This record gives sequence, C-alpha cells and structure tokens, in this order.
Amino acid sequence: EVVEPLVKSVDYVVNFAAETHVDRSIEDQSPLVRANVEGPLALLNAARKHPVKRFLQVGTDEVYGEVMGDPVTEEAPLKPRNPYSATKAGGDCLALAYHATFGLPVLVTRCSNNYGPYQYPEKMIPLFTTNAMEDQPLPVYGSGRNQRDWIHVSDHCRALATLLAADADAVEGEIFNIAGGNERNVLQIAAVILETLGKPEGLLQHVTDRPGHDRRYALDAEKLAERTGFRPAVDFADGLPATVRWYQENRRWWERIKSGEFRAYYDQMYGNR
Repeated sequence: EVVEPLVKSVDYVVNFAAETHVDRSIEDQSPLVRANVEGPLALLNAARKHPVKRFLQVGTDEVYGEVMGDPVTEEAPLKPRNPYSATKAGGDCLALAYHATFGLPVLVTRCSNNYGPYQYPEKMIPLFTTNAMEDQPLPVYGSGRNQRDWIHVSDHCRALATLLAADADAVEGEIFNIAGGNERNVLQIAAVILETLGKPEGLLQHVTDRPGHDRRYALDAEKLAERTGFRPAVDFADGLPATVRWYQENRRWWERIKSGEFRAYYDQMYGNR
C-alpha cells in the first residue's frame, strides 16, 4: 500500500533502501531479511504492475566476500560471509531474476564503502570523527589492518545517474562495480581523522574483532568506465578531511542522533569489548 502508488507515479526506481550495518546483522538478522530481500521484492512486483523505464538495485561489494588477490570483476562468484552481505546478495539475485523472467529493465550496482556528509554515526568515519571531537575512544576492531576501498557519496550518486541515462543495450540486465580506487585500512583512516581534528593517537582503542570480519574488499570497476566513461572525481586526500570538517560544522545534526537510540546501541556494541 505504500510502494505501489509511489512506483506508479515515477519513471525510474533506484533502490537505496537497506539495513546496512554488519554489526547489527550479527545481533538480529530478521530486519535485514525484511529490508534487503523482501524490500526489493515489493518494489520489483510494483514495477511489474506499473512499468518503469529502469529499475536500479543498489548493492555492495561485500557480496563477493573477502578479496585477498586482484580486485574482483562482476563475473566473480558471490561469497557473502555475514548476514548483511548474504541478504544483499539475495536482493541482487531477485532483481536479476526479474529481468530474466519478466523482462523488467533492471540493473544492479555493487559499490565500495561510501563516505561523506550526513552518514549515520554508527559507520566508521562519522563514528571516529564524532568520538574524537568528544574526546571519546575510537573503537578499532582487532589489528585495525582491515582494508576497504572508499568512494565519496557524490561520486557514487554520479555513477548511478550515469547508468540511468545510459542506453538500454549497454546496461540493462547487467551488474556494475562502482569503486573509488582508494584502498585504506582502519588505522590509516583514523590517523587522518585525528590529524585533521588535532587529537592524540591515544584515543585509539583496540577492541575484540567482529566475528568473520573480512580482511579486504577490492573492486575492478573498468566495466563501468568502458560502458559509460564514468570516473570518480573526488580525491580521498581531499574528501576525507572535508568530510571531517563537515561533522565539525554540523554538530547539532549528529549530537541529536547520538543521544537517542544510538546510545543504547553503542553501549551494547562496545561496552564490553
């Protein structure tokens, strides 16, 4: 009753909606199944009933699992290793199945870690930034050597807009990796955050690692560049300090969030680690 009137009135569906935090998926899997599998299903069925020009399912690099060799292409097998990535893989597969079975104009993207303004403070960069501003510990899982590729949210959105505008023959029924080309580990990112804020390294606090914590994700995004010409524009050396400064300038936004439900979640996750 919510989705159908919305889909009926639009030309395009871009499904960003998801439960996204791996830590939360370890505690309770049911909300992730509802959001990440049943959510796309509701949208896909609405798009069958009220045809749209294109249906874009926004996915994650985590569905490929731990990558210790060359960056993976879209042809790599799915090897999700936590409940979050498993449910996201389910949503991707449903979308592609609806293209094959019902001819829906579907495409799937799989993006590396996003960063930028307005990111919910359970995520690493806003969590570390806001904790440091409050002179609170920065909880580093295990060794802090786990590595991810990072892309600014504005680049991610430009990539999606580029795919929506592309010729159907070039994109529909296809999967596209979206990457920033900025591989960094947790300790490297924490160092930039602390330096930008003028805070001491003593705020780093190593805590018990997450179960099944993947050591590295890495994407090959050449297919997107070849089909559409897209390349990311925000350099990480500029984007990360700018993001930190945004949280400095917008304390009222994140202080309100961290004082509510988030506080109970944070104490549960990190209180005894």
